[in-house]
Amino acid sequence: MMSISLNPYLIFNGNAREAVGFYEKALGGKVIGIMTFGDMPANPDYPLSDDMKARVMHAHLKVGETDLMFSDTFEGMPYEPGNTITMAIHPKEEARAREIFAALEDGGQVIMPLQKTDWSPLYGQVKDKFGITFQVNVAAE
Repeated sequence: MMSISLNPYLIFNGNAREAVGFYEKALGGKVIGIMTFGDMPANPDYPLSDDMKARVMHAHLKVGETDLMFSDTFEGMPYEPGNTITMAIHPKEEARAREIFAALEDGGQVIMPLQKTDWSPLYGQVKDKFGITFQVNVAAE
């Protein structure tokens, strides 16, 4: 059996940092890390506003044995209540990530094709035929 983990990923509209603090206290969690969009390498083709630089790109809260992850929307992206929880799935192998992504894509819609990112050798987002959005993320070595 290949090792894989799955966790809820909560999406906010500029108040993810506040939410992390709230759930940390309410659930007795421990903040593992908070990274802002401004923490990423700057792209001269896409300069970020000060508001965007302060927004949370990724935050990780450990609650017992469970991982809760958070991010803010990107400035100008639609924020729709109901679309605020996605599932993050973390296959260890890139081949398995491609299989899972293709299976979820069947009858669904690719939001972000699988690709190398600053934080992962292979990351993508897909909304399945039931309307559930999955973030497929292979951890960086």
